[in-house]
Amino acid sequence: MKQDVLSDVLRSVRLRGALYFHVRGTREWAAEAPPASEIGAAVMPGVEHVMEFHAVLSGECWAAIVGSDPVHLESGDLVIFLQGDPHVVSSDPGMRAKPDVQGYFERGHQQLPFELHLNAFEVRADSASTEPCDTVLICGFLGCDLRPFNPLIAALPRLLHLRADGDQNWALQCMRQAVAESRGLRQGGEAMLARLSEMLFIDAMRRHLAMLPDGNQGWFAGLRDRYVGRALTLLHAAPAEPWTVEELGRRVGLSRSTLHERFATLIGQAPMQYLGHWRIQIGATLLRDTAYTVAAVAQQVGYESEAAFARAFKRLVGVPPAVWRRQVKS
Repeated sequence: MKQDVLSDVLRSVRLRGALYFHVRGTREWAAEAPPASEIGAAVMPGVEHVMEFHAVLSGECWAAIVGSDPVHLESGDLVIFLQGDPHVVSSDPGMRAKPDVQGYFERGHQQLPFELHLNAFEVRADSASTEPCDTVLICGFLGCDLRPFNPLIAALPRLLHLRADGDQNWALQCMRQAVAESRGLRQGGEAMLARLSEMLFIDAMRRHLAMLPDGNQGWFAGLRDRYVGRALTLLHAAPAEPWTVEELGRRVGLSRSTLHERFATLIGQAPMQYLGHWRIQIGATLLRDTAYTVAAVAQQVGYESEAAFARAFKRLVGVPPAVWRRQVKS
């Protein structure tokens, strides 16, 4: 079976999702979010990197990173702020609002998502409001690990706008139904919303990969490339193998020098450097999630000795494997 590199990375960096707001906008309205770094600990405790998304269930609106040009969103569209930038969602372009929403993240025992009604810059928490509105959105957060090695995030734009796709309406339909169910305080609602948020993100990554124009650089461009994509598949399928650039080139059908140059140009790292970082990422996962000794982990990820693995781990992570394990388990 062919290795699914995107799924491999998404599993390793522990993608998580949470749906927080069911927003109803009437007439002139605007909502402004602070940087994810300021609210990340409240919305997704313990998560290293937090992203925010907005999906338009009905109506239309505008979304923009603060200080950048807005994009127009219509029913069925999805926008993700992948680098955690402060941003605005509003009824008209160029509008601003006070990003004072911290209280809504201190949810206590309330079930997610919160119902919010926006009207003339007023933000009001409603419970199952039936008041007519112009636009309905669902808004949530996605989180993942950055350390030791996450090739995805650096390769993504600050804002990803995906227009409504007839073949993808199932995702928004499921989200709409899940929000409706959550109003009835049904058990399992938050877990279902979290999984659906993750599904939206995974689908967004697949669509982003498919839409990349020729000539792009970055991890996604490498994954799409005939030769580099094959090399990534081989490395992810068997990371513990004693790979060399010569052997990798032979397997993908390029010379050593050509593969090295092509891989480094697209991915931003040489093949063996990428492999070394990916081995440490796998090793970190094993240290966190299993009781294997450091020596056993080193062997599983392709190092000849515990000492060699410990040196490589400390170079990338900053602390030895045993220290890192204690930190993440404390």
